Amino acid sequence: MTSLDTEPSVADGLEHSLDPSWIELQRLVGWIVFAVLVPMLLIGVAITALVSQLPWWVNGLLLVAWAGVGIGLAWLAQRWPAIEFKYFRYRLDALGIDIRAGVVWRRLISVPRSRVQHIDVLQGPIERRFALATLSIYTAGTEFAKVDLPGLPYARAVKIRDHLLPGREHAADDGT
Repeated sequence: MTSLDTEPSVADGLEHSLDPSWIELQRLVGWIVFAVLVPMLLIGVAITALVSQLPWWVNGLLLVAWAGVGIGLAWLAQRWPAIEFKYFRYRLDALGIDIRAGVVWRRLISVPRSRVQHIDVLQGPIERRFALATLSIYTAGTEFAKVDLPGLPYARAVKIRDHLLPGREHAADDGT
């Protein structure tokens, strides 16, 4: 008996969440955006205050707006990834893949295997650091011609890709 015979099929029909380390990845990306945008906005506020002939209270309002934007971006960087993670799910079976996502506007995307054109497994430098990947599924449709499933462990993304590829109709039956 080989290890392939004992491995459960990736197409188990159960709903799965993303890898929990996706939260930390998203937080890191959020803090990088914060570290770039907030100083740039402060420089813009400072230049406006020095160059323009605006009253002192308008400059004060600009500074308060800058602080508000900074606080909002900090909240988004730290808290939003955990909230988004809670609502991101996917289910893979012999017929295809369903992806549920969205906190405020929820969406359900169903991609039948018969509509899959090709699949990419993408891994940027930050994703590599967390051993995660994004599965990009290209379909024959128009509106959702490309569907992304982020936050997957790299090995699982490759298994899902192999299962969904055209011409692998019996992949769900043979355990691969």
